[in-house]
Amino acid sequence: MDYKKTNAPLNTVTRDMIEMSKDTGNIYETVCVIAKRANQISAEMKHDLEKKLQEFASLNDSLEEITENREQIEISRYYEKLPKPTLIATQEYVDGKLYFRNPANEKNID
Repeated sequence: MDYKKTNAPLNTVTRDMIEMSKDTGNIYETVCVIAKRANQISAEMKHDLEKKLQEFASLNDSLEEITENREQIEISRYYEKLPKPTLIATQEYVDGKLYFRNPANEKNID
């Protein structure tokens, strides 16, 4: 899922963890699934931001150039206004858009 087109809330939302953990049967496992997805989203967002800001990097930065770069500031503001990765991951989980499995729960068929 594209984190830029998410319908996740910008503020924290109180959720019923018992209701959310019905798919996994375990609250801890539900939190782990959401946390792992949030880490993936965070890494993707960081990579995209660094790639966009890399265009503005120069070897001879002066103080004037740093303060006058409006495009770089706008890109940074855009990423700051996006929902946090945990909120995006939680919304994906609630919407049923996450695929997860626990190998410990799967039976080995020989």
